[in-house]
Amino acid sequence: MTTELRRLRNYINGEFRDAADGRTIDVVNPATGEVYATSPLSGPADVDAAMEAAAAAFPAWRDSTPAERQRVLLKIADAFEERAEDLIAAEVQNTGKPIALTASEEIPPMVDQIRFFAGAARLLEGRSAGEYMEGMTSIVRREPVGVCAQVAPWNYPMMMAVWKFAPALAAGNTVVLKPSDTTPASTVLMAEIIGQIVPKGVFNVVCGDRETGKAMVEHPIPAMASITGSVRAGMQVAESAAKDVKRVHLELGGKAPVLVFEDTDIDKAVEDISVAGFFNAGQDCTAATRVLVHESIHDDFVTALAKAAAETKTGQPDDEDVLYGPLNNANQLKQVTGFIERLPAHAKVQAGGHRVGDKGYFYAPTVVSGLNQDDEIVQNEVFGPVITVQSFTDEAQALEFANGVEYALASSVWTKDHARAMRMSKALDFGCVWINTHIPLVAEMPHGGYKKSGYGKDLSAYGFEDYTRIKHVMTSLG
Repeated sequence: MTTELRRLRNYINGEFRDAADGRTIDVVNPATGEVYATSPLSGPADVDAAMEAAAAAFPAWRDSTPAERQRVLLKIADAFEERAEDLIAAEVQNTGKPIALTASEEIPPMVDQIRFFAGAARLLEGRSAGEYMEGMTSIVRREPVGVCAQVAPWNYPMMMAVWKFAPALAAGNTVVLKPSDTTPASTVLMAEIIGQIVPKGVFNVVCGDRETGKAMVEHPIPAMASITGSVRAGMQVAESAAKDVKRVHLELGGKAPVLVFEDTDIDKAVEDISVAGFFNAGQDCTAATRVLVHESIHDDFVTALAKAAAETKTGQPDDEDVLYGPLNNANQLKQVTGFIERLPAHAKVQAGGHRVGDKGYFYAPTVVSGLNQDDEIVQNEVFGPVITVQSFTDEAQALEFANGVEYALASSVWTKDHARAMRMSKALDFGCVWINTHIPLVAEMPHGGYKKSGYGKDLSAYGFEDYTRIKHVMTSLG
């Protein structure tokens, strides 16, 4: 007996469509390793259709009032709440995440973020009008940039889609959004929900692979390309967008340092850091994966962290006792496994370091100690449930190790010394510094990094402004 596969489709100009040439991709549930759906493998014709639809819809959407766009976004937020169970089910098939945690940790923030941008639509700020030259009045207009080509990742398919479309629509742009080829289901469902609220062409979804995303970025219509993904992907987008000087928004990889000083409550720090490192199977660019511990408490901390890892559970989505589910795909499992297999002789696996079961892509909570700053696993993003631990002697060495990577997205400092925390937060070269916590996000505060972690901000008024352009208008008073 065979189970009929779900058939996912693109959403273009208010209707669902197959790829123009009929090509499809198999979509795998990472909790089982089995194909559960097919998704369009979109080509140039599909990208053309979506871009043309978005371009045709742009003038009317641009000219809508902020109040009108706010009402639309609030309706979308309400609809997401009403369809929460359906969105969770789609996301769980996408990712294998625990059902209970998807319901509690993703739906409420998503809805809140949409409502935040609904409010932001009515709070555009700029310099006041004035006479900066005799006989002339200057005003500043803040306008939408136009059609936005957006590419979302597979680690948080629903939430990252919200981070893309909500500020873009709030600012008056139209959107062509591509989900990852491994996680299209929840984005296609979002299109069904949003399509009943926005005018046709304002929001479009094109499914496909890397070549589909490349075609979107290189297409002449979009004024902006936005991607959340790997450093390699971000560099390719920036290079492609440069050919016609598109605006680019990049949220890329991370390798967050976690600085634990000698006055830290070890038990409390271990409890919080282990969750922040293993949540979502460590598939989070802000995950607490690179722990730097003062030498005086290093051994005790490693022992406690290894114990916490051994007590952390991964498993199937319907198991309410698990902290995280599988890695997203077979390639990611291979990548994480490779990092552990290539560990240098001086490294020690304190916990985990192996696959869990033979069904799906599960990997054990892993702690590795005894590492040097130039080791591969310290310098490169693993993107799995792996926490590394290094020892430092003083603040200067802690900062040297923390800043000594190519990523600069997020970091945290653990200490009871307020002055030290302030010194560290100033000197850490990362877009976010948490103090005595790690990983909480709020819609009102910006998320984004420096160096190879990209540029541009998600969330907050800063993220909203990234989807606008500035125009100076000067008029003669004569």
